[in-house]
Amino acid sequence: MTDKREQYDSRFETIDEQICELINKRKSISSKSSIPTSQLITSWSKKYDLYEGFLDGLFHHLLVEDLFKPYVDPKGFRKNIPILKSYERDNLFFTVTFVRQYENASIVNLTMDKEPLEENAESLLEFTFLELSIENNGVEYDCKDIGGGGSDGHMSHTYTVSPPLPDDMSAVKFLLKEYKEPLQRKPTGIEFVITV
Repeated sequence: MTDKREQYDSRFETIDEQICELINKRKSISSKSSIPTSQLITSWSKKYDLYEGFLDGLFHHLLVEDLFKPYVDPKGFRKNIPILKSYERDNLFFTVTFVRQYENASIVNLTMDKEPLEENAESLLEFTFLELSIENNGVEYDCKDIGGGGSDGHMSHTYTVSPPLPDDMSAVKFLLKEYKEPLQRKPTGIEFVITV
C-alpha cells in the first residue's frame, strides 16, 4: 500500500498551512473549546459540500488535541514509592496505590473498588475515564492515561507523569476528573482530590 505522504500534491501546501494557521487561531481565542451546533454543521456541510459526520468528527478532534500528544516513555527505573491514599464516594473506593519513579517520568497507579452487589445483580464497575492532573507548588505536569482494566468490583488506571514527581510527595495533590467518554470529553461532574 502506498503512503499517501509520498503522493502529496504540492499545490495543497499553501491551503494546508492556512488550515493549520486557522486551527491555531481558534485555539488561541479560548482555552475552553466548544463544538459548533448541529444546525451550523448541517449548514456548513451543505454550503461546502462536506459530510456532516466528517465535520462533526473534525470539530470533536479539535477538542481533544491533547490525546494526540506523545507521552514520555519512562526510562531509568529508580524506585517505587508507596502512597496508599484514598477517596471514597457512593460505595466507590479510589486509591493511589504507588508511584513508580524513573529518571525522566513517574508512573501513577490508581485503583477503584466497590462492594460487589447481591447475586444476580450487575456487579461490574461502570467504565468511566478519569483524567489526572497534578498540583505541586506550581510545577506543571503532563499526565497521560496509558491504560486500564479490571474485573468484578475492581478497576485500575495507570498514568505517565512528566517531568517526574519529587521523591518527597508531601506537597503533591492528585486531582481526578471523571468523563463518560474520552473523545467527547463529557464530564460527569465528578471531581475529587487525593492528597498525599
